[in-house]
Amino acid sequence: MAKPNDRERAHVSGQRAACHEVAPGGVVRGAFTSLSSVSRYTAVTDQDLREMLDAIGVGSVDDLFASIGAALRLDRPLDLPAGLPEQAVYEHLRELAARNASTEDEVTFLGAGMYDHYVPAVIDMLMERSEFLTPYTPYQPEISQGGLQVMFEYQTAISELTGLPVSNASVYEGPSALAAAGWLAAQSSGRPRFVISEGTHPHSRETLRTLSIGYQTTVDEVPLRDGATDLEALHAALDTDVAAVFVQQPNFLGAVEDLAALAQAAHQHGALLVVAADPLTLGVLEAPGAQGADLCVGEGQTLGNRLDFGGPSFGFFAATQAHMRKMPGRIAGETRDVDGRRGFVLTLQTREQHIRREKATSNICTAQALNALGGVVYLSWLGREGLVELGELLLARTHYARETLTALDGVETLHDQPVVREFALKLDAPVERVVARCREQGINPGLPLEDDGLLVAITERRTREDIDRLVEVLGAAVAAGAHAAAGRGSGEAVGVGA
Repeated sequence: MAKPNDRERAHVSGQRAACHEVAPGGVVRGAFTSLSSVSRYTAVTDQDLREMLDAIGVGSVDDLFASIGAALRLDRPLDLPAGLPEQAVYEHLRELAARNASTEDEVTFLGAGMYDHYVPAVIDMLMERSEFLTPYTPYQPEISQGGLQVMFEYQTAISELTGLPVSNASVYEGPSALAAAGWLAAQSSGRPRFVISEGTHPHSRETLRTLSIGYQTTVDEVPLRDGATDLEALHAALDTDVAAVFVQQPNFLGAVEDLAALAQAAHQHGALLVVAADPLTLGVLEAPGAQGADLCVGEGQTLGNRLDFGGPSFGFFAATQAHMRKMPGRIAGETRDVDGRRGFVLTLQTREQHIRREKATSNICTAQALNALGGVVYLSWLGREGLVELGELLLARTHYARETLTALDGVETLHDQPVVREFALKLDAPVERVVARCREQGINPGLPLEDDGLLVAITERRTREDIDRLVEVLGAAVAAGAHAAAGRGSGEAVGVGA
C-alpha cells in the first residue's frame, strides 16, 4: 500500500490540529485523530504494558516467550506498511474490488456447489437484527430463547427436507459436514476404510481424505459410469472393513443417483450410507432418508445465503436416531417449564469443552447459527409449495438449456443421466479458451472440467432469454475455438481439473 506524500501528511496534520478542542478540565481531545490510520482497536500504552508485566512478575514481553527457541522467534518487527487515512484505504480497497467480476456484472452459469440464487430482502432484515447478529457461542443458552428457537425450527426444517429424524444446529459448511460424517461412521463401527464416489464434490473428497489421516482411516474412490456411481465397482470395493459409503445427490456432474440401490449395497456389508445432498433439489427428489441414507449432510448456501466470494455459509447434518449421540455440534430441544409454558433448551453438546475430551465428537465451537437463520427464513419464505415450484422451475429451465446447447455443433452431453439443475457438456474446442471468449461477452458459461468438459448450472435467476444468450455466445466460442485448433493441425490438448 502506497504511503502518503508530504503534502498529504501536512493536510491530515492540519485537519487534526484545527479540530483539537479543550474539554472541561483542560484535557485536549482531537475529533479527527482517526484520520492518522485505520484501526478499530486501541493499542495498550507503555504504562498499561508495564502494569501487566509487573502483575505477571516478568521484566519484559520477551521474557514471556523465553521458553520458545530463538530460531523460531522473529527478532525484528513485522514488515508492515505504515497506516493510511481512512479515505485513502477506502479508495485502495475500491480499486481492488473493481478487479472482481460479480454475478451483478455478468450473467453466470457457474455452480459446482455454490449457486447464484435470489435472496429475498426479509432474510437480510432479520439477520441484521442485533439479537441474531451479535451473539457468539451460547455458553448460557437458555437465557436466549429466541436463538434456541431458531436452532429448533432450523433442525425441524432440515429433518423434513432430508427425511431423517435428527438434525444438529448446523456446522461450518458442506465439505466439513461430510468429513464429520466420516468421523461418526468410523467411531461407530471401528472399521478402518471409507469408500467414496468420484461423483462427490472434489472439495469434500479432499476434506475427507485430510481428516481421515488423523484417525488412521483410508479412503478409496469408486468411478462413475455414464455420469453416475458405478454400482458394480461399488460392490467390488465393499467389504466388512468399510465404515461408510459416501455419495452426492445430485452428483458433481449433475446426475441424479439411484440412492436406494447404493444404500442396499452399503448395508449388505454393514456400512453406513452418507449422502451429500443439494437441499433445493429435495423439493422434487425423494428425501435421502426415505431411500435408506443413514446420514445426510450438505452445503446450505443455496438456502438464503449469498455467494459472498465463497462464504460464509453453513453446513447441515442429519442422521437416524441411532447416531444422535455421536453427531457433531449441538442440538436444541423443546420442553415445558414448571408453569407448563413452551421453552427451548440445548439438549446435546458433544464438543470437547462440554464433555470429556475422549468422548467428544468434535471441537466445533461456533455453529453457523446466523447463516442457518438465513436458511430457515428462506425455507419459511418459500413454503412447502414454493420449494416444489422452485424445483420444478429448475427442472424445466435445465432441460431447456441442456437440449438447446447440445443442439449446437461441437457440443454434446458428457452423460445421459437425469439432471435437476446442473449438467456436464463435452466441447469440441479448448474449454478454457471457450470460457474466456464467453466472458468477454459478459457470459460466464460454467466451470471448466478435464478433457474440455464444461459444467453448467441453472438457477431461477437465469431466464429463458439468458439461456438463449448463452447458446448464442457459447456456440460462437466453440466454433471459433474449433476453427483455431484445426488451423494448428493436430490441435492443442487442454486439461482442467474439476
